[in-house]
Amino acid sequence: MTADTATVQHRREGGRAVALTLATAGFAVNFWAWALLSPLSSTYKELLGLTPFEASVLVAVPVIVGSLGRIVLGALTDRYGGRLMFAVTSMLGVVPVVLLAFAGSYPALLAGGLVLGLTGATFAIGVPFVNAWFPPERRGLALGIFGMGNIGTAISGFATPWLADRFGRPVPFFVVAVALVVVGLAFLAFGREAPGTRRATEPFLSRFLAAGRLRVTRELAAMYALTFGGFVAFGAYLPLYLKAVYGLSTADAAARAAGFVVLATLARPVGGWLADRFGGRIVLSGALAVAVVCAVAVSFAPPMPPATAGFLAMAAALGLGNGAVFALLGRAVPATAVGSATGVVGAVGGLGGFLPPIVMGLIYQATGSYAIGLMLLAAVAAAALVYCWFVLRPDGPGGPGVPEWSGPAHDLV
Repeated sequence: MTADTATVQHRREGGRAVALTLATAGFAVNFWAWALLSPLSSTYKELLGLTPFEASVLVAVPVIVGSLGRIVLGALTDRYGGRLMFAVTSMLGVVPVVLLAFAGSYPALLAGGLVLGLTGATFAIGVPFVNAWFPPERRGLALGIFGMGNIGTAISGFATPWLADRFGRPVPFFVVAVALVVVGLAFLAFGREAPGTRRATEPFLSRFLAAGRLRVTRELAAMYALTFGGFVAFGAYLPLYLKAVYGLSTADAAARAAGFVVLATLARPVGGWLADRFGGRIVLSGALAVAVVCAVAVSFAPPMPPATAGFLAMAAALGLGNGAVFALLGRAVPATAVGSATGVVGAVGGLGGFLPPIVMGLIYQATGSYAIGLMLLAAVAAAALVYCWFVLRPDGPGGPGVPEWSGPAHDLV
């Protein structure tokens, strides 16, 4: 290796580190913004006299918009690049955050939450931005590290109510607004697109439809709906479950749920790294198998110690599965379609978090037991495991380190 080649390689490694750091930090801040309303929902319920349904809608609006918005922002990232899109979206996110700090009515909160949802769509910006910087054999780990930015939801769960109680309800909104400005300026000042990045030139609708026609997009969307949807569902529903089944206090149940979220988040880059080494299909299959066993085990409501072990093992499995899904996507999808495909997969995964709590709530209301709901989850995970092991074939013939896609997009339909 010549001195010039070594210098270029050193600069590229430095660029990768900066890009990954910016994307992960920006994702975490935007996810904190996205999750601002949920920890304060009980406060708004008391202040405004909201019904349980109205409070649920208030929390759900940003999540729905953020999930569906990933389709749009992912496609725009393919066209305009992650640096510009991250900066613009973060800056735009300041507007609803500041408005929500002063919102005093239910319609104002809904309007702010509607626009706030865009911050949750930044996931679809970061994946293609990070993906372009790394070679195929390192994308799983890189995307897994980036995915740790969803720790922003856990940060919000701890920091938002603490700041509101200690300094006043508007303060967490002001803190997040400043952080979003810093993220936007940091991307403009230090963010760079990966050398040789190709921009998509086709119209948005064409790119969206093309990404949706990729068989691997549809397959990974279904897998992500289970792994990430399960992560979201248990993160939100576990406190209610633990209080109802084990009689835990609100604080204890919330702390255990936060532990679930943190462990799943930390497992995500491990899943990506393992996928780089052994192939995403193998890692995803193993994660689904663990999820099946754990769901069956906890459905019998065992004593608290084994139940805790079961839920923590499930958290790790779902995190590993999340990392494996995007390790597969980063290799299997054409470079100019990663943003659009990420938008579709991310949207389905985000929306997948709504179904399990609804189903489990309805079953519990009808039967007084969560066992049937957990068994149903185990059955769905088992079906996904069978499909993943026997049907899903995104790994290339050269092994997990070889890019899977080498032809036109329609080859994967």
